[in-house]
Amino acid sequence: MAQVPYDCFIRVNGKPFPYMSRDLVLQTATMVDSARNANGVLVGQKVGEDVPKLDNLVWPHLTAEQWSDILQEMEDFTVTVEYPDMVHNRWATKKFYCGDRTAKVWKIDWETGLPSEYIECKCNLIGTGE
Repeated sequence: MAQVPYDCFIRVNGKPFPYMSRDLVLQTATMVDSARNANGVLVGQKVGEDVPKLDNLVWPHLTAEQWSDILQEMEDFTVTVEYPDMVHNRWATKKFYCGDRTAKVWKIDWETGLPSEYIECKCNLIGTGE
């Protein structure tokens, strides 16, 4: 069991991520190979392990530097995430990949022309099954 100090809610590749808004959804997906027989009864079985998803990771306001740090940490297809496992009520560490990432520009640095602050910074992390 991973021991994570409470200076963050999740760690990606060992790096603490800032606390996000209260809208985070912890999800566990069960993969099933199923069909129905001639009587309409489900015939199926669970395939592999349950897959965690950290859905709706939202940071209401981040500086451009903070958001860039988060995005750079997820540049590789897979990342290692330490997160609260709601099924076992403990910290877990698994491989995830990052879905779409979005943010709204809040402020512009008029000297560089680049955003200096963002709002509604969003992404989700989906377990790879490994």
